[in-house]
Amino acid sequence: MIDSDGDESYERYEREASAIRKKNEAHLKEFEDYLNAKGLSAKTIERHLENVDFYINTYLLYEEANGIDAGCTMVNGFLGSFFIRKCMWSTPATIRQNAASLKKFYKCMLEKGHITKDDFDYLQVEIKEGMPEWIEACE
Repeated sequence: MIDSDGDESYERYEREASAIRKKNEAHLKEFEDYLNAKGLSAKTIERHLENVDFYINTYLLYEEANGIDAGCTMVNGFLGSFFIRKCMWSTPATIRQNAASLKKFYKCMLEKGHITKDDFDYLQVEIKEGMPEWIEACE
């Protein structure tokens, strides 16, 4: 498929996704430093990084090239559907773990100025209100 610029849309997607992955690498490093400063154990930090990496580099780039800012409004689709359907390791406990990781990550991104307070607040409400439904769907 050729878009109006003459570029193939897949090539355009790959360029955008590649640029986002580079930014995400820096965001994950900031998040790792943030978690270390909070005194979390290496195992806990690793789990949070794996959860967030999967969200920002797999889910947010799955159909379109979405940056972390878009991720604040996409958590319902991830934890309420994609994660349950596509991830064989999904359980109520892993849904809670992922939600916790995403809240910590986005709190860090808020503190670093990468997202707005409104986006962070939206994410928190989405997780709080969606959690019972996500757990039920997973069970």
